[in-house]
This record gives sequence, C-alpha cells and structure tokens, in this order.
Amino acid sequence: MFTRGAAVALYQPQWGQVRNMATLKDITRRLKSIKNIQKITKSMKMVSAAKYARAERELKPARIYGTGALALYEKAEIKAPEDKKKHLLIGVSSDRGLCGAIHTSIAKTLKNEIANLSNAGKEVMVVGVGDKIRGLLQRTHGNYLLLTFKEVGRRPPSFGDASVIASELLNSGYEFDEGSVIYNRFRSVISYKTDEKPIFSLETVAGSESLSIYDDIDADVLRNYQEFTLANILYYSLKESTTSEQSARMTAMDNASKNASEMIDKLTLTFNRTRQAVITKELIEIISGAAAL
Repeated sequence: MFTRGAAVALYQPQWGQVRNMATLKDITRRLKSIKNIQKITKSMKMVSAAKYARAERELKPARIYGTGALALYEKAEIKAPEDKKKHLLIGVSSDRGLCGAIHTSIAKTLKNEIANLSNAGKEVMVVGVGDKIRGLLQRTHGNYLLLTFKEVGRRPPSFGDASVIASELLNSGYEFDEGSVIYNRFRSVISYKTDEKPIFSLETVAGSESLSIYDDIDADVLRNYQEFTLANILYYSLKESTTSEQSARMTAMDNASKNASEMIDKLTLTFNRTRQAVITKELIEIISGAAAL
C-alpha cells in the first residue's frame, strides 16, 4: 500500500517536468531568435551610420541648389492667379522602410493637402517619388496618382536622377499651374520636419507682373531656367529626404537593439528562474521518494 502510493508520488511530477522542459525549450528558442534579430539591427545601424555620414556631407553643397532655385520666385514675387485650378503635389520618399515615420509623415501631409485643395475646388494630381508613397496612397488616393518613380533610396541621389524625374513630369502632358514639393527637411540626427517648396508652370512664371524687372529674359531662356529650377528643387528635396531617412533609420535600429537587449535580459531571468524551479522540484521528488522508501 505504501509502496504503491510512493510510486504514484514519484510518477505524477514527471508530467510537470515534461511541461517545464518544454517551457525551457520555448524560452531558449525565443532567446536565440531575439539575439539573431539584435545582430541584424546592430548591423543595420552601423550601415545606416555610414550612409548618414555620407548623406550629411553631401547635403551642405546641395542646399545651395534649393535656395538658389527659388531666388527668381522670391524676387519676382511669382504667385499663381486665383482662377487657376490645376495643382500638382510631388511627394519625395524612397523604396526602403524600417526608418520610423519618415514615409507616413509625407503621406499624411499629401492627404491633407489633397483634401484642402479638393474642397477649394481645385484639380489635384500627385507625383510619388519612391515606392513607399505609392503603397501608402494607392488604396485611398490612387485616382490622384499621375506618376510614380521606383528605385529611389538604394543609391545616393544625384542631379541626374532629379533631371530624369523633372523630364518625365514635363513630358507627361499634364499642364499644371502651380504645385508643391513635399519632403522631409533634415534638422539634426534625431529630428526632421516635413516641409514643402513651391513650383510653378512656365505660363504662370511668364505671366507674372513683377517679371518685367528682368529685361533680357526671353521665352527660350525662361523655359530653360524653369526646367533647371524644377530639377534643382527636386535634387535638393531628394538630398534632404535621404539624409533624414538615414538618420531616422539609424535611430530606429538603435532603439530596436536596445529593446532587444531588454527582452533578452527578461527572458534570461525567466529562463534561470524556470530552470531553478525544475531543479528544486526534482530534488524534492528525489528526497520524497527516498523518504517514502
């Protein structure tokens, strides 16, 4: 009778032992998975840091293009007439993710601008620079997309890339009156701001009353300058957005690595406690069995 009871006492805890071993195996699997993810995030942070250093170095001379391109607009006080209805929005983003709210901030600004301009009775079309913008706008605002450009962000942007975008836009057949280039302006390693730069069509610039202060501007010169100005603004916006994206990705990967470290510490503590509980339980079973015999 006592021997049978001891056999039951020794047999029942084995189920708990199997259950605890399964729990330890699950924790070990999770620890291994999170450590692998942490290796990836740390590697991405190092790559982003190198790309950010290069992007910031190339941004300073590129800003001259942005300020110089708008000099004529500011000096001549060019504004689109109120009766003009066609408005163009250019959202500058990229094809790559894992960089925080870089892309969603551009998409949110574009959606707000579309709503405001549509309520004002204007015709709005959108040009998406980067596949992320297309993905964020395709479902809800797909009918507003005029052109989309891919393969953006894989390499540092060049003036040739901006020229291709400007050429495709001018050859698209859509005659806009005014527009805006919406991009992320770099402020610091941990900060950026969604900003916009104005653009105008050739007819709007040529019809400005203040343009008469420039005596030697004929139609061909004005057309060439307008195309060059559009490419300059796009080039400046691409450089600003690239620098903001790399800094945001570096910060995001740093935060992800820190979160992984915290999860590893918590899981290691849980693993040690569970293993200690299993060892203690086995010792109790051995002592109880010995005492029963």
